[in-house]
Amino acid sequence: MLAYLQFVPLFTAFFVALILLVVMTPLAHQFGLVDQPSARKRHAGIVPLTGGVAIFMAVLVASVATDVWMKNNPLFFTASAFVVLLGMLDDRFDLSAKGRLMCQFGVAAIMAWSAQNYITSLGNIFGTGEVFLDLGGYFFTIICVVGVINAFNMIDGIDGLAGGMSLVILLTVAGFLIFTGNGASIMEPLIIVAAIVPFLAFNLSWKGFKGNKIFMGDAGSMFVGLTIVWLLVDHTQGDAAAFRPITAVWLVGLPLMDMAAIMYRRARKGQSMLKPDRQHLHNIFMRAGLSSRKSLVAILLLGACYCLIGILGEVYLVAEAVMFWGFIGLLVVYSLVIQHIWSVLRFVKRLTA
Repeated sequence: MLAYLQFVPLFTAFFVALILLVVMTPLAHQFGLVDQPSARKRHAGIVPLTGGVAIFMAVLVASVATDVWMKNNPLFFTASAFVVLLGMLDDRFDLSAKGRLMCQFGVAAIMAWSAQNYITSLGNIFGTGEVFLDLGGYFFTIICVVGVINAFNMIDGIDGLAGGMSLVILLTVAGFLIFTGNGASIMEPLIIVAAIVPFLAFNLSWKGFKGNKIFMGDAGSMFVGLTIVWLLVDHTQGDAAAFRPITAVWLVGLPLMDMAAIMYRRARKGQSMLKPDRQHLHNIFMRAGLSSRKSLVAILLLGACYCLIGILGEVYLVAEAVMFWGFIGLLVVYSLVIQHIWSVLRFVKRLTA
């Protein structure tokens, strides 16, 4: 009986999300919370942007009803409510990038200052001893939170990508919690997973869900980004840490690298680094000839490889300095490849011709 009760929070999150995704669709059209095709958004028809709101509400209801969420749950849900509201307003009114960024800094401050969930140590990433941040940890955490939120916001460009990438990372976190004796916290990532799955069913038009496409919207991508960075900071700091800080960097490595490469490219062109475009990783895959679904699978497998590197580094206790400089080296290579992607693809085609 106790074993079944342990799954109650997951069932609650799943079914609340499922119900809300159905109920909120007509409301989305009524309030204009929909996405219409454009030069940058080449989907078919008008699609509701209520996926993120449904995921957030499902997590909130399941957490309150079963009391399984994290220790700072009021502040987590306060920060999440603000970021979801910000995303909804952006979805509806297309807010300015600078205004959105300032609000994200406010949300990050709730996490770092109010909830005291901030980075105090980077570990021994330089090989010269553990790096402690002291008060600087607050400001560093705020920058990291804003970075991860925007990384997930930017990667949300094709069906299933932000949700699927979130599942890969959250399930990896869940695995770390189990194998490091932190099983009491297992519901933290899994309850988000349970709320995302029904969204993916609609978003990817799984059998039985076709014709009812729903997008996550900025509200959803920013919410999952905030949740993931909240969990990563919470479980890499202190004596009961489940894994090392550099491992957390690898888990979100692909979204971070994609964002960094895009911002660097825009800066080189003299453009605003916050200006949207169609030069993301998924755009490149699709321009190279892959379908949307094949691009999704390829990127999720690539994201899983990043997580696997983090897992192997943690399991085999690879030196943190090696993990850090390896990440920096891969970031440089990734950025160079992305900058010259079409030359690289032509070279590969010549080799395989």
